[in-house]
Amino acid sequence: MTAWTAHDTTLVCCCAAALFCIVVLIAWVRLTPFLAILVAALGFGLAAGMPMQAVLRAFEAGAGSLLGEIGLILALGAMLGGVLMESGAAQRLVEALLRPVATRPRLLPAALVTAAMLVGLPLFFEVGLVILLPVLFELVRRTKLPVVSIAVPVLAGLTALHALLPPHPGPLIAVSTLHADLGTTMALGFLVAVPAAVLAGPVYAVLLRRLPSMRTLALPAAPFVEGHAPVPPASPARHPGLGASLLVMLMPAALMLGRSAAETLLPPGGAFGQALVAIGSPVMALLLALVTAIVLLGWGLGRDRATMGRTLSGALPPLAVLLLTIGAGGGLKGVLLEAGIGHTVARVADASGMPWFLLAWLVAVALRQATGSATVATSATAGLLAPLLASGHATTVQGALVALAIGSGSVFFCHVNDAGFWMVNQFFRLSLKQTVLMWSMLQTIVSVWGLAATAGLWWALG
Repeated sequence: MTAWTAHDTTLVCCCAAALFCIVVLIAWVRLTPFLAILVAALGFGLAAGMPMQAVLRAFEAGAGSLLGEIGLILALGAMLGGVLMESGAAQRLVEALLRPVATRPRLLPAALVTAAMLVGLPLFFEVGLVILLPVLFELVRRTKLPVVSIAVPVLAGLTALHALLPPHPGPLIAVSTLHADLGTTMALGFLVAVPAAVLAGPVYAVLLRRLPSMRTLALPAAPFVEGHAPVPPASPARHPGLGASLLVMLMPAALMLGRSAAETLLPPGGAFGQALVAIGSPVMALLLALVTAIVLLGWGLGRDRATMGRTLSGALPPLAVLLLTIGAGGGLKGVLLEAGIGHTVARVADASGMPWFLLAWLVAVALRQATGSATVATSATAGLLAPLLASGHATTVQGALVALAIGSGSVFFCHVNDAGFWMVNQFFRLSLKQTVLMWSMLQTIVSVWGLAATAGLWWALG
């Protein structure tokens, strides 16, 4: 490893200034993250001595590369979520899971975590929460349990999957940028996510119930805020079957894990193995699940082609802001790497002796606290760490664990600059202190457990 140079110092200072610029533009000027990141990336490139044309080319290439890999996956995932939400399949599954334990308070938290994680597999966090809220509030009324005993397990299950498992945007960005193995990341992600959801859910709910301000938390009279109203339930004649609902929701994860198993266990060149690899790619897995959902949960329930077309089209516009932010994060990564920041980060890691997963977690935590965006934190951190892993010849397991460490760091103590903070605040009519206790601390538990579990797996398997 070469010695630290004056150019490295310049790059570090310029990078810090660019990140500070992003924070100011988002938090104070109130620009959208896309514009804030674009302005900061251009400023960084010019300050680092790059010609303007080189900066623009690097930004365009970085944005195009990341969106080319992820844009299709997110679009298919959003349409799949739209069908699951409109058909009532997700709610059907939740009700089937919770009905047997609705009168058994001791089993209810575990069932809620399971339901939230199943619903969260194919759905974005916000969609999953909106689907689960009507069930959650009905359970509070029926069981007379404290709100936190039911709400916290649901939030923990959704958060753990959102932070740690593809095809959610954050983990998917990390896997794509780091060139980590998707199946390995998913398998290890399950090992990390399930205990994280239990600790941040049922276990933490027990502690919260002991606090007077949380124990007496009342059920809101109007649990939904404008813009987040639940989808009206389907009529009894159009209820989806439990088997069809479960098949569609588990299909993407099962196919992607099948691909990893085929690559690991089956001899190369075999027809069966090649077929599993082909249908287990994220795009094909989600496409097959979407087609199955259209057939079983759309046409099979009597919905006509026009209705299904509106459902699929209506799921895409909300992706615009997310895709622009992801593209901007990829563009920032491209400019940073073109300027040589990857070599600088490698020298920092080498000099500090810090394990890659710990460096990844710390950088993601810092960026999330500053920007309030898990997407920005994930894309920027993965972009900074990618050259380090490539030059260090990271193993398959190490690449997956670094991706999980980034996902864990991206949800550390989400506070007032986080959109999810205000969703929870409004849905449950909480004070700021109550929101910090229910949401910020819950996410911190997921984050810290993610780091601890990643460290254990790193030393055991890496």
